[in-house]
Amino acid sequence: MTDEAPEAPGETAAHEAAAEPAVPAALGIVRTPTGHAAVDAHLERLADADHLAADGHVEVYEDVHRGLREALTALDAPPASPAPSASPGPRPYENRS
Repeated sequence: MTDEAPEAPGETAAHEAAAEPAVPAALGIVRTPTGHAAVDAHLERLADADHLAADGHVEVYEDVHRGLREALTALDAPPASPAPSASPGPRPYENRS
């Protein structure tokens, strides 16, 4: 004799359905644009994970993380100095007559 209550007929089907892996489904998260094209492209890549099984998410997340890290690193880089012009224009304060 056991202390467990007998299962209702509908509960058996629920337990069997819970044992099967769930089908990948989109989470429906809205991604707000940041205004930086490179960052927005990487964030859009996250949508690829919506259609993959959980074991495929890691590759997408690592790819997005790598891209975002590169974009942030590029922001820290010093700006490139402008190339010298071939024909300098008149210089102020050098008016020799």
